[in-house]
Amino acid sequence: MEEVYRLSCRYAGQSPGQGIFVPEIRQALRANIGWNRISAYLKFLDAATLLKLVPPLELRLKRSKGNSKICLCDHGLRAGWLQEVIPLDAEGLRQSSHLTDLAGHIAESATGYFLGGVPHLDLAHFPERGPEPEVDFILRVGENRIPLGVKYRQHIDPHRDTVGLRAFIEKRVYNAPFALLVTLLDDVSIPEPRIIPVSLPSLLLLRGAKIPITDVWIGASCMNVGGIPLTRDKHFALIDQIDTLILGG
Repeated sequence: MEEVYRLSCRYAGQSPGQGIFVPEIRQALRANIGWNRISAYLKFLDAATLLKLVPPLELRLKRSKGNSKICLCDHGLRAGWLQEVIPLDAEGLRQSSHLTDLAGHIAESATGYFLGGVPHLDLAHFPERGPEPEVDFILRVGENRIPLGVKYRQHIDPHRDTVGLRAFIEKRVYNAPFALLVTLLDDVSIPEPRIIPVSLPSLLLLRGAKIPITDVWIGASCMNVGGIPLTRDKHFALIDQIDTLILGG
């Protein structure tokens, strides 16, 4: 199990499957360890909340294709286990730009684990399927699906870095009214009005704010159309990205 967790730390924010786990564990342990046993250990680690296994999205009668995405609960444990520290702040990444891709995987892992703990929210990821590009996460609330991409870098290309999100929301069958783009910095501008950028620190602050998920989606919808909600719900005052009129009483 230790070796399974070590590999999970190495592939945090990614979707390794049987083809990666089995040969690497057999080589490390010099033992004939099978996929069924490895899969059982992964499910145990998920149940123990040491990691979150995010499944690929299932659509109607189509069988899901792809492996679960691994999202770790504590990246401090990862740093200690692998004896490497990956900077996640903007200044640290400017000084260690060669670690940008790895930092992106860790940011994706942190995002997935956070979203996996939100009540009343179904979470999946969307692997590349033929002509359809990959989407990092798909959030389902009721009948709506919200695609979410993680692009954790200094500079965002509004076209290239939103290909998967735009392809998903363009398909009416997916019923996606808007998309979210999780970024490193706060000052990101995306011309497509249906794609709402939010920095990873701003997203994770919602954990402590205890904002109901329905209020988050209402706030995101207001950001999408440039609206100002008129409400008695003081939760909306915690969403800095929108102006809100809070009624008294």
